[in-house]
Order: sequence, then C-alpha cells, then structure tokens
Amino acid sequence: DRSSARSAMNPDIRRERDNATFNPEILTNILDGGVEKTKRRREIESLVISDPDFKHDDLNFMSRSERYDAAVKKSCQMIMKLRDYGISDPEEIYFYKRVARGVFQEAFGLHYTMFLPTLYSQCTPEQRKKWLPLAENFKAIGTYAQTELGHGTHIRKLETTATFDPSTQEFVLNCPTVTSIKWWPGGRKLNIQTLSFSQNSFIAYTSRPDRSCYTYPSCVAGVTVGDIGPKFGFDEVDNGYLKLDNVRIPRDNMLMKYAQVEPDGTYVKPPSDKLTYGTMVFIRAMIVGESGRSLSKACTIAIRYSAVRHQSELRPGEPEPQILDYQAQQYKLFPLLAAAYAFTFVGQYMSNTYHRITGDINQGDFSELPEDPYRTTTEQLHALSAGLKAFTTWTANAGIEVCRMSCGGHGYSRCSSLPDIYVTFTPTCTYEGENTVMMLQTARYLVKSYRQAREGHQLTGIVSYLNEPQRLQPQPVSNRPTVANINDLASLVEAYKLRAAKLVEVAAKSLQAELQRSRSQEDAWNNSSLELVRASDVRNSSFCFFSPLKRIDLFLRNSEHRTKVLDTWAHCHYVVVKLFAAKLSDVSDTAVHSVLNTLALLYALHGVALNSGDFLQAGLLNVPQLAQITQRIKALLADIRPNAVALVDSFDYRDETLNSVLGRYDGNVYESMFEWAKKSPLNRTEVHEAYHKYMKPLQSKL
Repeated sequence: DRSSARSAMNPDIRRERDNATFNPEILTNILDGGVEKTKRRREIESLVISDPDFKHDDLNFMSRSERYDAAVKKSCQMIMKLRDYGISDPEEIYFYKRVARGVFQEAFGLHYTMFLPTLYSQCTPEQRKKWLPLAENFKAIGTYAQTELGHGTHIRKLETTATFDPSTQEFVLNCPTVTSIKWWPGGRKLNIQTLSFSQNSFIAYTSRPDRSCYTYPSCVAGVTVGDIGPKFGFDEVDNGYLKLDNVRIPRDNMLMKYAQVEPDGTYVKPPSDKLTYGTMVFIRAMIVGESGRSLSKACTIAIRYSAVRHQSELRPGEPEPQILDYQAQQYKLFPLLAAAYAFTFVGQYMSNTYHRITGDINQGDFSELPEDPYRTTTEQLHALSAGLKAFTTWTANAGIEVCRMSCGGHGYSRCSSLPDIYVTFTPTCTYEGENTVMMLQTARYLVKSYRQAREGHQLTGIVSYLNEPQRLQPQPVSNRPTVANINDLASLVEAYKLRAAKLVEVAAKSLQAELQRSRSQEDAWNNSSLELVRASDVRNSSFCFFSPLKRIDLFLRNSEHRTKVLDTWAHCHYVVVKLFAAKLSDVSDTAVHSVLNTLALLYALHGVALNSGDFLQAGLLNVPQLAQITQRIKALLADIRPNAVALVDSFDYRDETLNSVLGRYDGNVYESMFEWAKKSPLNRTEVHEAYHKYMKPLQSKL
C-alpha cells in the first residue's frame, strides 16, 4: 500500500510528489479509460502480487534453461488461475499477465497474440467450431510460422510450398531449400503451427497427438523442429526452426474465411488482399501501444532515479543537486516522457480503429471508402499500422537507451531493469516487418493517395489532408512570413500537416520525373527513394539526443531509400501530434489538461527543432523562430520539472511490474541495490572455485 509506505519514502521523492500541481490519480483514470477500469485493473494486479505461486527467484541470476523452465511453469499457473478467477476479458487477461511476467516473456505468448487471433479472424464458422475449443482450452497450443531463414517481410517470396492434391483432398507442405526453413516461431516445443504461405494460412500439427490426453511425445513424419539458440533477449522463449518434408494436412486445415481452395483445386481469392493480413495489422497496432508502455517504463525508472540521485555542483559550495535539476537531464528525459504519453494515446486509437474495422468486416462490410471523411479505412489502417509501427518503435528503442544512459553506470546493471526493457523491446524494430520496409510500404500508399487526389478523387480518413492543394511557394528564408505559431498547439498541428503534405508532394513529383525519363515503374520508384527517406543535416547535430532518424540517416546515408522514409516519417509524425492534441479535448480536469497540454507542446516543438530543415524548406518557419523555439523548449522543460515524478506515477506501474531497483516507488535506491547485489550466486562463497582450479595452481608455478 503506497499510502502506508509514505513514512519510509525517500525524502526527495516525497517532496517531488508534494510539489505536483495535479492529481496523478485523475490522469491514471484517463490512461485506463475511466475510474472503474482503473479499479478493476488494480484488483487483477493485486491477485498476482498477493499470490505466493508467483514469488520466485530473481530471473537475472538464472541460466537460460532455468529461465525457460520458470516461464513455462508460470504460464501454466497463469492459465489455471485465470480460469479459477473467471477472468476471460482479453484486456483483463492482459492486465493479469502483465504483472505476472514483469519485464520478462511468457512461454505461450504467441499462442495468445498470434495463434488465437489468426483463428478468430481467418477461420470459417465450421473451422471455428473445430479449432477454437481446442486452442482456447490449450488442448492445441499454437504458434505462428511465417518468417523463413531466407525471407521475412517480403512475404510474396516465401519459398515454402503448399501443393493441393485433389485425389486425397490434402495439401502437401514442403520446405524445398535451406532458406525456406521456417525460422523464429516462438514455442517450438508446442504442438500446432499456423503456417503462412504468401497471403494464405494453414494449420499443421508438428507433433503426434495422443488421443486420450493430448500429449505430444514426438514429431509427426516429415517435421523437423529445434531451437535456434541464444538471442539478444527473450531467454524465456524457445524460438525455433521448422522444416517440412512433404507433410500432408487435410484441405480444411487451410483457413478459408476469405481465401479458399475448392475440392477440385480452384483457388478463390479473398474480397480484398488486405483481409488476409488481419493478424499482422493486429500485432502492428499492438506494437504501437507497446512502444508507449515500454518507453513509459523506462521514463519512470530514469525520472524517479534522477529525482533521488545527487551529483556534482550547480554552484560552488552548495549541496549536490538532484540530477533532474540539470537542464541537460531534463532535455534528455522530458521529450521522451512526452513521446511516451503520445504513443500511449496513439496506441489506444490504433486498437479502437482496428476493432471497429474488423467488427465491420465480420458484419460483411468490406467498404474501403466510408462516407465519414475522418474515418480510417481498412487500406489506410494497413498502411498506417506499418508506418506507425516503425515510427514508434524506432523512437522508443532509441529512447529506452537514452533512459539507460541517463542513469549513469547504475543503468547498466540488470537491477535497473533498463537492459531487460531494451533487449525485450528491440526486436519490435524487425519482427512483424523490418522498419525500413514498413516505412516504404506506407510511402507507396501515400504517393498513391496523392495521385488520386490530384486526379480529383476525394480522399477520406487520415490522408484527407492531401486533398488540399499546396500553395506554399519557395522564397528567401529570411523573408518568409511566420506560418506556425510556436505557442499554439493547433497551429503546430497545422504546420505538421503542411510539412507532411509538402514532403509527399516532393516524393510524388520525383517519382513522376523518373517515369518521364522512360524508366520502368520499379526503377522509377527505386531511383526516387531519396525524396522519400532523406534525413536533413539538422537531425545529425549533437543536440539530437534521441532522434532515431539520426541513426537511420547514418545507416541509409548512401541508400536509395532515404527519402521514402522521410515522407512516411513526416506523415506519421503529423498523425501522432494530431492525435495527441485531439486527446486533450477529452480531458475535463483543468490541472491535468494544463500539464498534458504542456507535454503535447513539448512533443510538437521538440519535433520541429529536430526537423527544422523540413519546416524551413516548406516555408512554415522563419529563421528568427528557430531561436524562439529553443527558448520555448527550455521554458516547457522548466514547467514540466515540478510534475515530472507525478507524471510517471500516473502510469501506475507497481514495483512488481517494473522490477527495478532504480525505479522503486519509495525511492530507496541504494539500500535496495546493495541487497540485490548480495543475492548474486558469485557471493555464495567467499572464494570462488575458479580460484582453486586455475589461479592457485598458476601462482604456485610463478
């Protein structure tokens, strides 16, 4: 109980909370979606925290095999306890599992996040009756096998084949080459695989089921599975490989809600190619929300630690200040805090939009162009989920590392939890679509939309801004009028919109110019990439502490794809700023509205500062405004400073969830760090056996 622990709280962290200008509980309710949802979430979290079955040794001191064993045990316990408690709502299941697993992964993660959603979205009614009871009752435990050793994001080039045999009404599954071996599916010791071949999915047993108890003692004929070995993280998950040698499955093991193969072998295409991408879009939408959660955890740890850590002198002879008082520390952390809030709200938008569209599809509405001009369509969701997945994960990935470094040497310790947050989150930049490819997919859609608008079509939804003709004319920088009011959030949203529109226009015109040089469509696209990805020089300045585009620019400096990413980056940046600003209209509490408005302004202006070249070239800023923006950012940092700890408190992470010594709610960092260190296995004996085995013999010989 946090209130009862107040007397034991670090005085610095207590003072931070006393000085806050708003009530964090109100903001927590907003993040959760209401008072009742906050109450229910906390009830579920308390079920885990008070459960002795979830008390375990620190995973940081375990081997990979021990961690895997602990993860499987915990996953099995979670399944039974969720049943016992009667928790069936997906959101409530997520609350329960989030606390139970902490910062680590669960063994059956892909069963929940990939296998079941694929069955829900791709099965016919008959298939649902067959497979869902097995999957929901864990009689059939599944994973998702799409990526191959030689192919990932480019799913049209997957090499694994599914050949239909009309004489037996079976598909013959085969991995004909080494590069076609399925690679990375988590849960390789499980018994069911959802296999993705180009745009179609199949269900295949990878182990023989025992009819009486559904145990799976060995692989079926033609199936070879194994573990791919240690990874950067995810030690609790047995990511593996799957090789298929002429494995036969029944025809109705192809998921046929949309695409179908008839008994005579006729292939029936789905109403829309995008319908078969449902699971990928769902996961990408989830990843956007996870970007906000992971970044908010890192910010919580770094800001709380910065409030209790004292270092150096601001003025000679005075006590060492909290490092959170240093403007440089604020500049590193507060824009990331703003981004965490922005991504949280965008993640909520993506989740709501996905469920709305899939609900329409399940009702038989395949409309791509609804009448509401602000309503996001299926095709737009596919493009937006790809772009935002890349935009948010690149930013959050770089931001988590900034949070770690802002904690100094202690951030490198596993007790901080920051290394674990980083290695767990990092793969989001590559799984479910490598980020550069995701950006290029969105860029292709934006150029297509721009062309449609120029041809007179009325665009809807999130790209409706491309309907407006761009009248910004080049003129000397010093003579440009002020277009953006840097103190007004609505004006900044408009500036982001115009910047995105201008960059899409530049990309489209570059592509058209390449086509007029008698190039093929493919060559023109490739040779116009600079206009879609280019990162301006200002992003490479040392002032950009966490700009992921700095990293991207270094990677793509001589690449043909740099301009495509910039066009998509600007579009996604506009969407995030727009949605952050829109969220403020839902906030009625004056104090909370004020602090969120300050965060939104900081997020928007920080983005302008990092991308000032774009705004200058588009005529949206003049040179004197650049200096004003810097001063305005400094003022916003000072405004946020009294509320920094309260803002991370509002995320409402229990200590058991953060699993961080540095991010403890009570701020008692140093005592806890010493106690944690004493648990190291290397401290079980005063002298390690390695001394007697190697060092002592060496000393006797010297």
